[in-house]
Amino acid sequence: MNLKSVKEMLKRLYLAIFLFAALACQADPRVQAEVEGSSNLQPDAQQSVEAKELVGLIEKFHYKKVKVDDAFSSAVFDRYLKALDAGKSYFLQSDIKEFEKFRNTLDDDLREGDLSAPFYIFNVYQKRYTDRVNYALAQIESKYDFSGNDKYTYDREDMPWLANTAEADDLWSKRIKYELLNLKVSSPDIEKNKKTLKDRYKSLISQSAKFNNQDVFQTIMNAFTESVDPHTNYFVPTRAQEFNEDLARTFEGIGARLQVENEVVKVAEIIPGGPAFKAKTLNVNDKIIAVAQGKDGEFVDVVGWRIEITVTKIKGPKGTIVRLKVIPAGQELSAKPKIVELVRDKVILEEQSAKKTIKTITSNGGTYKVGIITIPAFYADFKAMQAGDRNYKSTTRDVKLLLDTLKQQKVDAVVIDLRSNGGGSLPEAISLTGLFIKTGPVVQVRDARNQIEVDEDEDPSVTWSGPLGVLVDRFSASASEIFAGAIQDYGRGVIMGTQTYGKGTVQQGIDMARVIPEVDKLMLLAGNKGKDGKGVAVAGNNTPRFGQINLTMAKFYRVNGSSTQHKGVMPDIQFPMVFPADKYGESSEPTALPWDTIEPSKYAPLTNLGPVNRQLITKHEERMKTSIEYKNLLEDITQFRKRDAETSVTLNEAQLKKERDEQEARNLARDNAVRKAHGLEPLKKGEARPKDEVDFIRDESLQIMADLIQLQK
Repeated sequence: MNLKSVKEMLKRLYLAIFLFAALACQADPRVQAEVEGSSNLQPDAQQSVEAKELVGLIEKFHYKKVKVDDAFSSAVFDRYLKALDAGKSYFLQSDIKEFEKFRNTLDDDLREGDLSAPFYIFNVYQKRYTDRVNYALAQIESKYDFSGNDKYTYDREDMPWLANTAEADDLWSKRIKYELLNLKVSSPDIEKNKKTLKDRYKSLISQSAKFNNQDVFQTIMNAFTESVDPHTNYFVPTRAQEFNEDLARTFEGIGARLQVENEVVKVAEIIPGGPAFKAKTLNVNDKIIAVAQGKDGEFVDVVGWRIEITVTKIKGPKGTIVRLKVIPAGQELSAKPKIVELVRDKVILEEQSAKKTIKTITSNGGTYKVGIITIPAFYADFKAMQAGDRNYKSTTRDVKLLLDTLKQQKVDAVVIDLRSNGGGSLPEAISLTGLFIKTGPVVQVRDARNQIEVDEDEDPSVTWSGPLGVLVDRFSASASEIFAGAIQDYGRGVIMGTQTYGKGTVQQGIDMARVIPEVDKLMLLAGNKGKDGKGVAVAGNNTPRFGQINLTMAKFYRVNGSSTQHKGVMPDIQFPMVFPADKYGESSEPTALPWDTIEPSKYAPLTNLGPVNRQLITKHEERMKTSIEYKNLLEDITQFRKRDAETSVTLNEAQLKKERDEQEARNLARDNAVRKAHGLEPLKKGEARPKDEVDFIRDESLQIMADLIQLQK
């Protein structure tokens, strides 16, 4: 760069700094300077720049060709208020009336990077929140009569905003009465119940005091991006890091899960294989009171800090040293702490990865072994892959190893369990499909320019060629739907479960550092003061400096030409759906993109499973006629819809206790009837049912697989 260019860059930088300073000093006449009783959080310069750039990104590159105008502003306004106070338990009608002046101006404000209006709304919310929680605390010592016929309305979403403080007081008095009654039904110790409730509300006040401007900005941006479509999401730096680590199923740190208890961070779990696990110097329930970087770094007290800020101080690049000042489990905070030194390393989250089990099924005189591979998400460590690490972690690599093991154990069939799998990496969905077919198209992707790309499996090797089932539910989404749809279109396996989520859009993660002009980045980096973690979320040792947007830029289509968007995948063997489509899934989202079709791609189905599926359905329906679990499932659906329609609960102790006792007796009788059918010992009153001991959907799917084995033979 020549001298003239350097001078020009400096000139622009000084001009930018001057403009930002002027912007910071300029008061919006619509916005009150301070809100008494609030921490009066304010946006910073980086948030202003990112908001402005986000508007441009969405208007230029989003699949829907969005126009950020007054109508869009109104949608953002409503969504933001709902995000803050979905139950209409904090804001007053007078607040909403005052906020109306911002309804049609948020588009212009965001375009200019002016966040003063939404921050002002948040500050009013925080005042109302603090007032309500303090009022609730004061009501705990009140004397309540639990023999009346009054009710507490806990769901106010469709009701008007609170008319005034008196109406708010009445609502919160009933809330405290209900919470005390709820505790009383379980335990008659009134004083203990009051203490439990006081501690609960004191914790709420403590957490509210730790809100920072990153929290506010995240909420504002959520309202903005979700007004475009449900899956365009912005993440502040710390959440961007969490998102990418979750997608990779790995992170760099000490390998411990942390939680906060009474303002102190404690170790909740030691992750197997991580540095803390190998060193054996840190234990579950140890309290971490200070953190230091390197062998000689100064300790920083973290008592009272937000947990995510403490975590950013403890995480860090592989090979670096972190020292922790720790109070051993079971000792008081006044005890002498010990110093734990750990070398950070790459931590693999095995418990969140694909896993296998083998179940033996007896059907029509035959005995069959079925391998079940549960996949919680489609994950891939892109960073390690790009670095040339041959052992990088991914869904396909993990599943291939599991399939090889199942083949050695001579299973007769395999079920891929994708229930509650929300998706993840598209390349992993394609390569996973390739484990079950030779070659061919797996998914079609249409971008905003209407150009269609066909993504294929080009590897002719097949890891599993035997009978295959795929288990899905309403929360199987995105990459799960790509995989299930491809297996169905090729006739490669039987899809079982309920209609899937219907998330058929493609997002691209964009680091905001790539789109923010260099002059702005220089200004922002120069102005970074490295604030502490007692309320201001700043980048930690390994945290990105800028945020990230996952922008919807295309749509998925199956090889048969049908979009997975909105409609999802309909299973070959359908189970009744507990969660109604109008409230759960893509079809419940007002900003969701529509379903449509394109031309099918050129693919050759491996077989026509239609006749087989019809026989499987007949056999399945015959079993359901005498199935206790199926009868219970239908009752659950009826009860779920009944409860979902309720908005209030009785405050009469005798009535509430009677309802609880009857429900508990019904549940116990149902559980024991199921256990008896499976040859298990009955449960006693108050005894919890072992988790996943009986899984009706899974077990019936295994019976379907036994039918499939017999039919294919």
